[in-house]
Amino acid sequence: MAKKILVVDDEKLIVKGIRFSLEQDDMEVDCAYDGEEALEKVRANKYDIVLLDIMLPKLSGLEVCQQIREFSSVPVIMLTAKGDDMDKILGLEYGADDYITKPFNILEVKARIKAIMRRTAGKAEPEKKTQVIEAGDLKLDCEGRRLYIAGKEVNLTAKEFDVLELLVLNPNKVYSRENLLRLVWGADYPGDVRTVDVHIRRLREKVESNPSEPKYVHTKWGVGYYYK
Repeated sequence: MAKKILVVDDEKLIVKGIRFSLEQDDMEVDCAYDGEEALEKVRANKYDIVLLDIMLPKLSGLEVCQQIREFSSVPVIMLTAKGDDMDKILGLEYGADDYITKPFNILEVKARIKAIMRRTAGKAEPEKKTQVIEAGDLKLDCEGRRLYIAGKEVNLTAKEFDVLELLVLNPNKVYSRENLLRLVWGADYPGDVRTVDVHIRRLREKVESNPSEPKYVHTKWGVGYYYK
């Protein structure tokens, strides 16, 4: 079944080039040229990945990503300008799964998309086993990829769920930032360990009643992160 991608950028020549290249790989491509149109399309369709530029009319890419995360865990790859670190970090803070710096090579775009698809496909088999983990107020549905705290569903991004699932399935095992980056993002991911720190911080803000005194996701100083 063809993978469905949404490409969002106000530069129509860039969109046209990406669309043509992805369609050569038998992917189905939708396009949007501003933030409001992008949100409408994500609400109305089921996409495998959203490729989202930061600089957009009407709503910025960061605003779009933040609003998408209120109702969907679809993987989002941000397109950021000039290699600016703040753009990259902000993209991750707002719920993006990855980023690509402009100007980019279309082969890099395709490689990042395929890497995310491989990781998603690789998780499909184990998830067929019905597995629900309950510990205190936390309930993790590994098959449905849903999290509940005190009976209330908490909306996590794909990567936030992957990190939490890995930690919960291996209680008291401490994972270094480097190990988490390799296991969750893959050996081919070009980012650094700050990506892990951003996701852990955002995860704690969602699952912990007091993130500064975590109940679930703990830090072993100088070593890494663990769940207990």
